[in-house]
Amino acid sequence: MQAGSWRSRKHLRRQHGKRRSGLLPLFFLVLIASAFSCSSQQTAIDRSLVRIGFFGDLSGPTYNYGESARNGVLMAAEEINQAGGINGHRIDVVFEDDKGSPEAAAQLTGRLIENYQVVAIIGAGASGNSLAAAPKAQVAKVPLIAPSSTNPAVTQVGDFIFRACYIDAFQGEVMAKFAANTLKARKAAVMLDFNSPYSRGLTDYFEYSFARLAGNIVAKQSYKQGDADYRGQLSAIKAANPDVIYIPGYYGDVALIAKQARQLGLDVPLLGADGWDAPELWELGGDALNDSYISNHYSADDPAPNIQKFVQDYRQRYRNLTPDAHAALAYDALRFLAEAIQRAGSTEGQKVRDALAGTKNFNGITGSISMDRDRNAVKSAVILKLLDTRYIYQETIQPESLPPAASRTVSPSP
Repeated sequence: MQAGSWRSRKHLRRQHGKRRSGLLPLFFLVLIASAFSCSSQQTAIDRSLVRIGFFGDLSGPTYNYGESARNGVLMAAEEINQAGGINGHRIDVVFEDDKGSPEAAAQLTGRLIENYQVVAIIGAGASGNSLAAAPKAQVAKVPLIAPSSTNPAVTQVGDFIFRACYIDAFQGEVMAKFAANTLKARKAAVMLDFNSPYSRGLTDYFEYSFARLAGNIVAKQSYKQGDADYRGQLSAIKAANPDVIYIPGYYGDVALIAKQARQLGLDVPLLGADGWDAPELWELGGDALNDSYISNHYSADDPAPNIQKFVQDYRQRYRNLTPDAHAALAYDALRFLAEAIQRAGSTEGQKVRDALAGTKNFNGITGSISMDRDRNAVKSAVILKLLDTRYIYQETIQPESLPPAASRTVSPSP
């Protein structure tokens, strides 16, 4: 119906103007109140949940490590929640992608602590990223567990920093022992990523241990991650006529190095470490990787019932993917963190830290985990042979301080 049939248009305009001027302040008050309410909801923390942070390289040159670790954490969190959570509280994991960047890892650690108020953090895969993030966690007194960062310097940042893996000193020693004692090698060459703390650390410990076993380093060459041509370094290594070549790098570079080494006629065994462990290694390197050996944290072929259950559950959940060491280590990291929080009876940082430091003989997928005084996991390592896209178990090497394990069973989920 037309509103102006009994009022003049001028009067209507005057009355309409009054209504608008009266409604505007009310409108803005409602808008401000609504915005404040939304902001409060976005920053509110649900205290009924145990919120744990995760950061890893979910993209970038070593994205496979982050994806595998995320898969392991998600699987562990689901199992723990299905079993009743931690002291009756469900786990909520906040995931962040550091893109393989140390700077991003440090920034994301601050975000997880300040914005999400996480009670602990799992990260990262690469030692360089963990080293960048650890100081922020230490200052905030939020426990940080590095699943697969093997550089000893990571936990030396402070007493709130832990790891779920063994350190480079042991991993380098393991491969030196295997080269000297099992392969009977007396001359070794080394090809390292000079910009990587991981690669440099492993090189130092391999060289030291190999020398103690009467071995000689006859050639040493370096590269940087992402290089495309390694023929110059490999030609120099070939001229030294080594029995083995130690390449403690990451899978993307290693695959290309292996191809070029074989093209140059270098047919001696290539030796590596856990940085080789990724499905993409075979896609990139193919047959050039055959008859190489790596040190690693566990073997998916281990017949132990708990390990086979873990492998089958993982394959069922993730489209028949076989869990690599990064998945298994991250899975163990969340599980022994949850067990420590349960023992602490609290999510308060100092209490969780103390419980983590007191971890003894936690039976995980990657072995029996005990924290030493530097908060490193003391555990065994396995040697795997690479053949036709498979990682074939060769032997287990125990730390000298640990007796051989009679059996391995997983501790029950909290």
